Amino acid sequence: MRKPLANRPSADHNDKMRNMDRILTLELARVTERAAVAAAHMRGQGDEKRADQAAVDAMRRELNRLAIDGRVVIGEGERDEAPMLYIGEEVGTKAGPSLDIALDPLECTSLCAKDQANSLSVIAIAERGNMLYAPDVYMEKIAACAAYGADIHLDASPAENVRAVARAKGVKPHEITVCITDRPRHAAMVAEVRALGAAIKFINDGDVAAVIQTQNPEKYGIDLYMSIGGAPEGVLAAAALRCIGGRLQGRLVLDSGEKRERAAGMGVRDPERIYEAGDMAKGDVLFAATGVTDGDMLPGVKFAPAWVETTSLVMRSSSRTVREIKARHYDMAKFA
Repeated sequence: MRKPLANRPSADHNDKMRNMDRILTLELARVTERAAVAAAHMRGQGDEKRADQAAVDAMRRELNRLAIDGRVVIGEGERDEAPMLYIGEEVGTKAGPSLDIALDPLECTSLCAKDQANSLSVIAIAERGNMLYAPDVYMEKIAACAAYGADIHLDASPAENVRAVARAKGVKPHEITVCITDRPRHAAMVAEVRALGAAIKFINDGDVAAVIQTQNPEKYGIDLYMSIGGAPEGVLAAAALRCIGGRLQGRLVLDSGEKRERAAGMGVRDPERIYEAGDMAKGDVLFAATGVTDGDMLPGVKFAPAWVETTSLVMRSSSRTVREIKARHYDMAKFA
C-alpha cells in the first residue's frame, strides 16, 4: 500500500537530506581538515591559546563557506567569549538546511601544544533542534560498547560499573581496563577501581577519542570509560556513538545557581537529568574528526615540501557508515 501523502517526506526535506549527504562526503571533512592543519602548525610550541585560535579561525572560515543555516549549540564557550566559536553563533551562508552544530576545533589543546598524542579537530551536525543545547560546563560521563554496557549507570558506584562490564564480558573485575582522565577530582574513583584489581589507563585529555575507543575494546584495550570532563566533548562523543553504536550516559554538572540559571535559559529543565547518547544527538547525525597529532585512533597532519596530508573519520548515523579519508592536499595556499 502506498504511504499517504501527508506522511511522506516533503521534496524540500529530501533536498535537505541530499545536502547533508553532500556535506558528509566532502565539506564536513574539509572543515576539520582545515582546522587540524592550522593547529598542526602550532604543534610543540607550548602555546595552547594560539593553537586553539588558529583552529577556531580556520574552522569558522570553512563553516561560513557551507550552504547551511548553522547554529553552534556546543562550542568553545558562550557569547561573551568571542572570537571563539561560541554557543549560539550562526554560521554558513543561510542558503541550506537549518542545522545544529557541535564542535571542538582543537580537542586537547595542551596535547597539541606539547606535540603529544591524540589531539583532534572534531565536529558533528544534525537537523535543527536535535542536539543538546547546554552551557559550557563539566559533564559526568560513562561509556562502554553495546555488548558490555547495558547495565552501566552514572548513579551506580565505580565498582558496580566495573562489575557490570566484567559480567557482560564474562571475566573477573580484575581483567577489566578502565579509562579515566588523570585529574585530582577522580581520586576516589581511581581508588575504588584499583581496590577491585582492575587496570586503569590514564589519559591527560581526549575523551572524545577515548569514548569512541571503548567501542573496540579488543583493538584499543579500553572496556569502560568513566570521568568528569567537558560537556562539549560529551555531546561530540554522543554524536559519534549514534553512528557506530555503544552506550554513553552524561549528566551536566550544574553545581551553582549561576550555572543552573544559564542552563535553564538554554532549555535544560531538569538539572539532574541523565542523558543517553540518543538524547544528546538525535535524528540523522553526521560526525567528522581529523587527527592533529599522531594518536591511537588517527594519525596526525603530515607536512611535506609540496603537500599536506590529513587523515579523517567521517560517520553518519542513518547509514551507519564510517569512512576513513586520507587526503593529500597540493594547493598549499589554502593552508597559508
